[in-house]
Amino acid sequence: MVIVSSAGRSLAVAASDNVIAAWPHIAPHVPGASIELLHPGDRPVVQGVAVPDTPPDARRVINAHLHVVHLAAATVCVHAVAAARSGQGAVLLLGGHGAGKTLAGLALAARGWRWLAGDVTLVDVTADSRPAVRGGTSAILGRRGAVRRWFPDLDLPEIGPDIVDLRRSDTVTAGPGRVPVRAAVLVSMNADPFAVGGVLERVDRHTAATAWLRTSGHLLDRLLDAGEEPLRMLEDEYAQRQRIRYAHALTSSVGFYAVRGTPHDIASRIEQLFEDRWSA
Repeated sequence: MVIVSSAGRSLAVAASDNVIAAWPHIAPHVPGASIELLHPGDRPVVQGVAVPDTPPDARRVINAHLHVVHLAAATVCVHAVAAARSGQGAVLLLGGHGAGKTLAGLALAARGWRWLAGDVTLVDVTADSRPAVRGGTSAILGRRGAVRRWFPDLDLPEIGPDIVDLRRSDTVTAGPGRVPVRAAVLVSMNADPFAVGGVLERVDRHTAATAWLRTSGHLLDRLLDAGEEPLRMLEDEYAQRQRIRYAHALTSSVGFYAVRGTPHDIASRIEQLFEDRWSA
């Protein structure tokens, strides 16, 4: 039995030696996770989560259980890249796989923004304060070809795996931080560098609430490679109603926008929004 620490919260995990050995490779894909596993010590753990022997499925099961742990403490696990501008707060970049979240995040990083989460962001939602980023996944994954095209200064080799973790780049750093969320932006990358970048448009309330609900269930909507365990069943009716309330709370307190363009277009629109609304 080991203890997984995620942004100050703990999950007891019954894991095989294979999974424990692979933990340094798993942890960057677990939001807010420490690279070190803890041990229960002399106090026995009454109940623990048993995880599959294969690292990918172990990660999916751990993340699904952490979704429930965080939700019970008023924190939602949002499928989003998070970046912060010094003194102004954070933006969440939303969108499906391939929408351009990482590329937009790279463009913001090139402008001096700080990475807070690479793919899944932990957002505290409380009644007495603005929603805030609590932490997130530290892995920053991008497609080699797209990164090389839009960010040649990163000097990625032409040959290598299609998906590359950009944490190793000198110009990209990941770090957790409890930063107020100022805006959420649904991004859609336009691959044509000569196309005119679209404006940043405000999304209507119902669409925004639906997007918050969908993206906050991301860690449950995973298929295991082995078996047919439905991870979504870990969230009971009470927890589902909690998450709906949090989706409405986020809709009320965080501006939700949509933009289409190149990564640099998107970063420019977001930076202009922060300049116009939250510049000191």
